Amino acid sequence: MHVPDGFINAPVSAAAGVVAAAAVAAGLRGARRELDERTAPLAGLVAAFIFAVQMLNFPVAVGTSGHLLGGALAAILVGPWTGVLCIAVVLLMQGILFADGGLTALGVNITVMGVVTVVVAYALFRGLVLVLPRTRRSVTVASFAAALVSVPAAAAVFTLIYAIGGTTDVPVSKVLTAMVGVHVLIGVGEAVITMLTVGAVVAVRPDLVYGARGLTAPLKLRVDGELVDAAPAAAPAAGGSPKKLWIGGVVTALVLAGFVSFYASASPDGLEKVAADQGIDKNVEEHAAADSPLADYGVKGIEAPRLSGGLAGAIGVGATLAVGTGAFWVVRRRKTAALEA
Repeated sequence: MHVPDGFINAPVSAAAGVVAAAAVAAGLRGARRELDERTAPLAGLVAAFIFAVQMLNFPVAVGTSGHLLGGALAAILVGPWTGVLCIAVVLLMQGILFADGGLTALGVNITVMGVVTVVVAYALFRGLVLVLPRTRRSVTVASFAAALVSVPAAAAVFTLIYAIGGTTDVPVSKVLTAMVGVHVLIGVGEAVITMLTVGAVVAVRPDLVYGARGLTAPLKLRVDGELVDAAPAAAPAAGGSPKKLWIGGVVTALVLAGFVSFYASASPDGLEKVAADQGIDKNVEEHAAADSPLADYGVKGIEAPRLSGGLAGAIGVGATLAVGTGAFWVVRRRKTAALEA
């Protein structure tokens, strides 16, 4: 759902930029409360993982594909404030390095793909875990529902922005119907990916999943015929280093972006398909980074498509990991400095 330059006029794009900047500023403050010495390095990994999975377009209808937006996944794994920052880092890397998503539309993209998905998903997620049994399974079920709803919600907000500042004269009702319709299908894929990822992390390190904190049921032991809570174990899983998880996540992201992405669907994604069918792409502008050596997720000068795309994906994962980790390290350092002051 990367909005290119030319879909939305300059005043509305600027207004969306202000909203996005405010959200990022709020995220920087809020992330200080969410991150600690163990989870801060994982936030950069989450951004890199989302970048990698976004390269894996999956078919949702004839001639249409979809990809992960990632807001729900980021919010559940590392917290809503940090989640907004993760998506912002991903979109910034994609726009600057790969000419994916317009630079003048960066505010629109952060607002739609970052702020809306995170807010909608995390609000629904928290509501569900409050009424569901306090188990790990409930966390994965709630993550599925939250991710599913977040995608058509983002599509609806894009339509609202288009209604205010669209550069083409297409009936908003047609855009809304088409956008929400196809993104409901994309939402199913988003929900499956989010549920599987959250479930995998919860299974090995539930203490590192922000959305699972305090939600898992304590182990019960039967003593003299009565069930009592077992004493918390001081096992590595409860407080050890997340190094193994971090290494596993980096390797997975590199494999997905560097190899599996070659087999992704080549069909246009939901927004591209709707734009072409409804005619809202008539005023699309050439990307300012179109001459980037990594534009369109390939390395210029390398003719072999598999090698070119795989290398570009690996570079993207590395760049996103470096920028994300650096940013969250700075946030964590500021929190430590504030506590020591």
